[in-house]
Amino acid sequence: MQYISIKRLPGLLCAWLFPFAALYAQVDTTTYHQLSGVEVVGKVRPSVTRESTPLQVMDKAGIERLGVQDLSEAVKRFSGVTVQDYGGIGGLKTVSVRSLGAKHTAVSYDGVTVTDAQSGQVDISRFSLDNVDMISLSIGQADDIFQTARMYASAGALNIKTSQPVFTDRSCHLKAQVKAGSFGLVNPYLRYEQKLGKCLVATGQVDWLRADGRYPFVIQNEQKEESGKRINSDIQTLRTELNLFSDLGKGGELNLKGYYFDSERGLPGSVILYNDYAKERLWDKNYFVQGYYKKQFESNFSLQVQGKYNYSWNKYVDFNNNYTEGKQEDRHTQREYYISAGGLYTPIEHLSFSLTTDFSVNTLKNNLPACPFPTRYTSLSVLAAQYKDNRLTTTVSILNTFIAEKVKTGDKPSDRKRLSPSVSASWRVLPEQNLRIRASFKDIFRVPTFNDMYYLRIGNTNLKPERATQYNIGMTWGDSPSSALSYLNLSVDGYYNRVRDKIVALPTLYIWKMMNMGEVAISGIDANLSAEISCFDFVSFLLQGNYTWQKAIDITNESAKNYRDQIPYTPRHAGSASLSIQNKWLNVSYLLSCAGDRYSLPQNIKENRIDRYIEQTISVNKEFSLCNFKLRLQGEVLNVGNINYEIIKYYPMPGRSYRILVSCYF
Repeated sequence: MQYISIKRLPGLLCAWLFPFAALYAQVDTTTYHQLSGVEVVGKVRPSVTRESTPLQVMDKAGIERLGVQDLSEAVKRFSGVTVQDYGGIGGLKTVSVRSLGAKHTAVSYDGVTVTDAQSGQVDISRFSLDNVDMISLSIGQADDIFQTARMYASAGALNIKTSQPVFTDRSCHLKAQVKAGSFGLVNPYLRYEQKLGKCLVATGQVDWLRADGRYPFVIQNEQKEESGKRINSDIQTLRTELNLFSDLGKGGELNLKGYYFDSERGLPGSVILYNDYAKERLWDKNYFVQGYYKKQFESNFSLQVQGKYNYSWNKYVDFNNNYTEGKQEDRHTQREYYISAGGLYTPIEHLSFSLTTDFSVNTLKNNLPACPFPTRYTSLSVLAAQYKDNRLTTTVSILNTFIAEKVKTGDKPSDRKRLSPSVSASWRVLPEQNLRIRASFKDIFRVPTFNDMYYLRIGNTNLKPERATQYNIGMTWGDSPSSALSYLNLSVDGYYNRVRDKIVALPTLYIWKMMNMGEVAISGIDANLSAEISCFDFVSFLLQGNYTWQKAIDITNESAKNYRDQIPYTPRHAGSASLSIQNKWLNVSYLLSCAGDRYSLPQNIKENRIDRYIEQTISVNKEFSLCNFKLRLQGEVLNVGNINYEIIKYYPMPGRSYRILVSCYF
């Protein structure tokens, strides 16, 4: 806690805060009043204008201001991001940064990465936004050098940070909330926070969600327009989480987290003309336990240790008379054991060094024929150095990767070793202006997933890692020009990425096979703008906007029909904008998202084109303080124009829909 006494304030600041006291200071100099201390409670938000690599942040206040109620909706507000959405509440949602693919994007939950060794991509729909304090997206290597080695081993990272309670006048808090909306959506949520002593805090939460997902759609299927309702699109999920936060004083900081997720959903599949049969079902169970310990020593040295055990199980069933027993049932089980230890040393002011080592074991077993039951051992070590003062930030790092695997049956891949460097710099051009230029370079790779190497007959254990090289140059500017314009932030970045040895499925004489045959060149521009305008001391306007221009072309084979064509599901133009009006009566937000034409297959022809779209959302909310609790009411209209559009070909998105939220915080 930090206390500020009025006696410690500079005289000019006192005169500004208390003008009448300054006017009469010469009249009465013998009367003094003892003022109570002021407790300052705040959370550190990273500066997006100072970072040497692109960083975008949305905190809880921004989430509530925009009325966003889903994690994927929040991530779509970031520039340079593609969220692959298969439609509906229960649809799979993955994140790709600058067209490098979801397998190159790390997702971390309270500092520990979420992994899937089988598919290599993380479904972010399984995480709730209700307990999130901040989400951030970093592209390239972030300036925070004191993080796990896994965070260095990705082209971009989506960081999800959950809320940590703050207690002032009481030792417990309770939040009860319910969401309801179109297509049978019901989502109650309960969170309890308890202070157990001076150094220990516990939180527990549970939320349950169900929806039938039967939304109407209209889709252009070849030369014919088809309308109907989505079937087999229902979902039911249960999420629980338990956290322990411990402040041990000089002994350090210790946090523990337990998480459980259970879902059953229907897979409606693509919309096929004259065939609405859909009976596929998917069950998911996932739980993990993770811990975090950090200690600051007096000798300018910090130590942090993280560990995690993760269990993931899913079952896929397809009911169809084409199968011998009338159904096909696949079951997969993954386990992960993970530990990370690192140190941060600051020998002199402005200069820091970090060394972090991660070790993990991943296993997979399933009931598919000839399953090799692979086990992967991964060792990651990173050495980083950073110089940082008021004008210059420079960061360099080198990541060493060693991966070995063993299998019970069949062939195993050879061991993989690689060094991956990165360097970035940010320079404040003028001391009195917050105008900065920045540049960065990163060389990274991703190893083939278990599916790439072992899935039935298409897997290939001879696959090489997929390599990615990233270049970025840009500028950032931020200022508070006037009392009416509270802040104005602007960033523009140009980038070039090159992906080599891209892993793709290609046909052979008899079957499809995974191969290293792809090469992609990606160039683009990301622009971000945010501003706050205050009027009449009780009304403020918050503006946010981002735009992405991207040219991501296939340069694998000059003789191919798709040579230099835009890669699938990557629009040339995309962006979003929002306007929030805050006042003492009612807060209103307007959000707009748009994407240009895309293609579902590598060849850019009319038959493969997915039309552009614009989606609009209007949200209103109001918070009331009643007795000893706060009441928040919110209503939304999504896809106001009832636009029929697709993100994935033949997977129609919902039209106009409605949601309401009622939340009580005690």
